[in-house]
Amino acid sequence: MAAGDPIISVNRSENTVVCYSPAMITTNGVWQGDNPLKYSLPLFILQLTLIVVTTRLLVFILKPLRQPRVISEILGGIILGPSVLGKIHAFAAEIFPLRSVMVLETMANVGLLYFLFLVGVEMDVSVIWRTGRKSMAVAIGGMVLPFLVGCSFSFLLRHNGSAMEQGTFLLFLGVALSITAFPVLARILAELKLLNTELGRIAMSAALINDICAWALLALAIALAENHASSLASLWVILSSVLFVLFCLFIVRPGINWLIRRTPEGENFSEFSICLILTGVMISGFITDAIGTHSVFGAFVFGLVIPNGPLGATLIEKLEDFVSGLLLPLFFAISGLKTNIGAVTGGGTWAILFVVIVLGCAGKICGTLLVAFFYRMPMIEGATLGLLMNTKGLVEMIVLNVGKDQKVLDDESFAIMVIVAVVMTAIITPTVTAIYKPARKFVPYKRRTIQKGKLDGELRMLACIHTPRNVPTIINLLEASNPTKKSPICVYTLHLVELTGRASAMLIVHNTRKSGKPAVNRTQAQSDHIINALENYEQHANCVSIQPLTAISPYSTMHEDICNLAEDKRVAFIIVPFHKQQTVDGGMEATNPQFRMVNQNVLANAPCSVGILVDKGLSAAARVSASQMSHHIAVLFFGGPDDREALSYALRMSEHQEISLTVMRFIPGEHAVEPAMEPSTSIGNNDPRILTVETDTEKEKQIDDEYLREFRFRTSNDESVVYVEKVVNNAEETVAAIRSIDNIHDLFIVGRGQGMISPLTAGLTEWSECPELGAIGDMLASSDFAVTVSVLVVQQYAGMGQMDGLGTPDSPGDASDHFGNMHQMNRRSAPQPRGQSVFNP
Repeated sequence: MAAGDPIISVNRSENTVVCYSPAMITTNGVWQGDNPLKYSLPLFILQLTLIVVTTRLLVFILKPLRQPRVISEILGGIILGPSVLGKIHAFAAEIFPLRSVMVLETMANVGLLYFLFLVGVEMDVSVIWRTGRKSMAVAIGGMVLPFLVGCSFSFLLRHNGSAMEQGTFLLFLGVALSITAFPVLARILAELKLLNTELGRIAMSAALINDICAWALLALAIALAENHASSLASLWVILSSVLFVLFCLFIVRPGINWLIRRTPEGENFSEFSICLILTGVMISGFITDAIGTHSVFGAFVFGLVIPNGPLGATLIEKLEDFVSGLLLPLFFAISGLKTNIGAVTGGGTWAILFVVIVLGCAGKICGTLLVAFFYRMPMIEGATLGLLMNTKGLVEMIVLNVGKDQKVLDDESFAIMVIVAVVMTAIITPTVTAIYKPARKFVPYKRRTIQKGKLDGELRMLACIHTPRNVPTIINLLEASNPTKKSPICVYTLHLVELTGRASAMLIVHNTRKSGKPAVNRTQAQSDHIINALENYEQHANCVSIQPLTAISPYSTMHEDICNLAEDKRVAFIIVPFHKQQTVDGGMEATNPQFRMVNQNVLANAPCSVGILVDKGLSAAARVSASQMSHHIAVLFFGGPDDREALSYALRMSEHQEISLTVMRFIPGEHAVEPAMEPSTSIGNNDPRILTVETDTEKEKQIDDEYLREFRFRTSNDESVVYVEKVVNNAEETVAAIRSIDNIHDLFIVGRGQGMISPLTAGLTEWSECPELGAIGDMLASSDFAVTVSVLVVQQYAGMGQMDGLGTPDSPGDASDHFGNMHQMNRRSAPQPRGQSVFNP
């Protein structure tokens, strides 16, 4: 028997004949005279390589046009299919022969199965209950009109010879036009930098609702399509699908929760647990396929019941790159390979295509505009929202592929709908960029710094929190900030949570939760723990009001949430935790490198002053009583706006009865050498995310002298405040002087020193691990610094006078120097009573 000849095996007991060719999977090699393209595995590898290379090349070509990846993947399939390269007979016969389609489609559907599982894992359905009426109305308004348009055109596109019922065809077309692709929209909004805006949040929430509705309609359409011969069978399919969903909710989800509870917090999930869940995806796909619904529906529902938290993050980390990067393009390529643009013939058909695109887009836009008009949104925002809701992607391609497989759509209708999906998605980014130019609504206010604030007025602060570990430190700092009846403190605490999936980025304002209501995931449990601690502090503290919030967004855009909130709430001071925390042996280790990027972005974009808090034991400071703390605070003053802001904050703290303050001013000695400075060169780190400012050295020195004169005059009768001057000539003497400070302090407050060149710190920046802390702050925060003292590094808001790139007018005439009020204060002849400030504007 020659190699490659089929073997016939007879099973005598069952009288079954099985015919197969054992040598057609892998080749013996070209040296044996075999053609690799005649064997399924090498042919599949070549097809996969061609698809991935083509789509990646298109991604690169279309990147300047800011097109989403789904466009490149569908176009890649169209190019390789019968519309372009498939017209070459040799290419189609050798590279994509009909016998290879089964293997290709099987692998594409396996990739699709796991991708839809990941979409379910990453989707937070609980968001729907928090979206509000506006998002719900936008979702419904954006679905109804396009659905009606699809229904209308189903009569024009359906051929009379089709065996499919008009109702099923109508449903498929209506669903295809009314869908909004949630994952694709998320990427478009991120590209347009609209993800964290109010418009972006509404669009994401509406798209999520739309996606859930689309899945329900898709399940219904498949049930009707696969069982069109019997209405009773369709009913059984729908009922069994509902039973499957209930089974997943009430049996599978508790089982997975039990699996999560068995894994200790902080430890990795076992290989058995991961394999069990991945097997569950296949079983769910098999069950839904067996009952008459598409297998991807089962995988999607199984993904939805996976709780948000470490398990979901682990699954995404293990699967996403392989599935999204390698297997999913196969599905889109298959869609393109099935698309024969040549089937769209005649001017009338192309006219119908054009009208479908226009009316499909217009339906979404008109429906959204009606909602925008009802909620009194600007019309341009309503139109932009309508355009964004036209995003097409995976679910629509599934609908079209199922429709073609079930003979609901013929070649012409399928090609028309694929073209509609590509065109509608492709025009969104350029059109939105052209028509919607969001201007940030800045709130004009003067007190962007602590120094310009009134001590007989409210101080507004924004405290950022990554983990519950940050909470005690923040509370101690707030208590030390001396809240009084004359000068209460309003604190907005922002729990920063990474957006790991395709759930909606959002800003959640917390009210008091109902007691006894359990947290649904680890993130909410952390938020509850943080909120409870802050509410407990607020109840026992005097003159402090706390508003807890949670920001869920990607780390790359998290600073936008922080800065927008600071702007909206007229905050004077933002506190962010340092990205390193202290270990048991006193060293400093990085918790998450992304925290550092967030801090750098906040420094560069904040509309007010910023403090980076390095916790080296401030959270463990001794309490004098239930409501008081004892602190010894030191300010290291070298000069410049940041140091003056640090001293302003320390002055406020010194008003507290249980706080002692030491101010050490460093003065250049006779042998100090002023470093040369290029007038056009930025100072400090070259990282563009780190804010750098150049200052007029002589002018700054005069302001420093006058400021310190007023400070000493203000605190002359206060025994808890000690002022010391140290004469040093270079960085070595500066470091020695700092190391000589008494080891009784638990907090150093220093300015970041942006834009200031001092001979007293020259050379220190060359050894800096974290330039965003400045030379002195970096030294104090490092593990090498022997003294274990917490550090607050302060950067003053630059303001209109120096570099206010934000373009926010504070008030008429406010472009004058921040310290123009100093001359008025010089005329005061007596110390002010405790609780008032000579630094009031």
